[in-house]
Amino acid sequence: MSQIVGKGYDEFWNCSKRYRVLKGGKGSKISSTTALNFIYRIMKYENSNLLVVRQVMNTHRDSTFAQLLWAQEKLGVSKYWSNKVSPMEMTYLPTGQKILFRGFDDVLKLASTTVAKGYLCWVWVEEAFEIASETDFEKLDLSIPRGNIPSPLFKQTTLTFNPWSAEHWLKKRFFDTPDQNTAVFSTNYLINEFLDDTDKEVFRRMKEKNRRRYEVAGLGNWGISEGLVYENWQVGKPVIKEEDEYLWKSFFGLDYGYTNDPTAFVAFAANPKDRLIYIYDEFYKKRMLNSDIAEEIKRRGYAKEKIRADSAEPKSNDDLKRLGISRITPSVKGRDSILNGIAKISEYKIFVDEKCVNMIRELSTYIYDDKTKENGMRLPRDDNNHLCDALRYAFEDVRFFKAELRENDNSKQNRYGIDRDDFRKGWGI
Repeated sequence: MSQIVGKGYDEFWNCSKRYRVLKGGKGSKISSTTALNFIYRIMKYENSNLLVVRQVMNTHRDSTFAQLLWAQEKLGVSKYWSNKVSPMEMTYLPTGQKILFRGFDDVLKLASTTVAKGYLCWVWVEEAFEIASETDFEKLDLSIPRGNIPSPLFKQTTLTFNPWSAEHWLKKRFFDTPDQNTAVFSTNYLINEFLDDTDKEVFRRMKEKNRRRYEVAGLGNWGISEGLVYENWQVGKPVIKEEDEYLWKSFFGLDYGYTNDPTAFVAFAANPKDRLIYIYDEFYKKRMLNSDIAEEIKRRGYAKEKIRADSAEPKSNDDLKRLGISRITPSVKGRDSILNGIAKISEYKIFVDEKCVNMIRELSTYIYDDKTKENGMRLPRDDNNHLCDALRYAFEDVRFFKAELRENDNSKQNRYGIDRDDFRKGWGI
């Protein structure tokens, strides 16, 4: 077994704590070792069963399902397993034990998962970084594993992921506040003795050309790697000098939701001259009626502000006007509007107030989808993006403020004594 698995995973392999959390870089044997471990466990422990979870159900086939198939082949035990894709499941033939596959995109089906034989005692959350909400994870954690598990079986949830951002809830929950029920592990390609020279050369070039990416994808350290839609952001408040206050203006965006998606409202200030954004308020909640939305906007003092809302909801926009949100305005959508909006926002440095926890979470997890392209350009994944969409809607109005600042800059000096030529130079015009 040690020759098949290799070095560096003894403690992980034998861990029986309630939570087994493993982060690491690319090429670090995370998924392959975990797959080998679970095939071995199912065959060793009668009455054990495994639930494998990813954010989206249809991503299993080319990832976890394929990895577990590989593990069966690697261990030479394929003849003892029946593997089906519809419904997707694996059955250990001698006993009828199961490996089941589910996605967080069907929470009700996920929470009601059961097995006919034995106990659903183990859960594997692969690419756990995709699970943007700790609340979603807790729903799973409270329902599976469930009940009393007789010895020698034990309850355990295994989470494996690449640590794209230190702002993710995984770090705070499992790594910053460890407890006796949790074992955390970090690994990277340096312990993978199965890599050949060409594989190692990829990491050598990465280290030389892109140190930031190497820290995350190579060494498995917390950070922000390529793949996030917005990278130039941080938690905190910008320093705004009194003489620069006129360069800032507030903007407001609203993205509608109800059952599956939350309604997301964002308030931010923008400084087009210095290309700065400060996100200072939000609300983010499911099952909000239009009357609830209107009341929340009024309660926060934004009823008289211009609010850009999703143009796909004209009835909701009309309802909000009737309810006293008189300046609600539909967003402008058109060809390439998503990519163009993202490109414009990406020119700015973004500050996020620490109280805006949902925006912090979205910015930490809003990523590009490698499989989705438009005119040869990658599109962002349509997930973890409700506040980001609201931000993009409202950002349409920043260009008008930018033009207004330029128009007001007609004299040699403005009222704060900034030289007009220096001011225009700062704008890059």
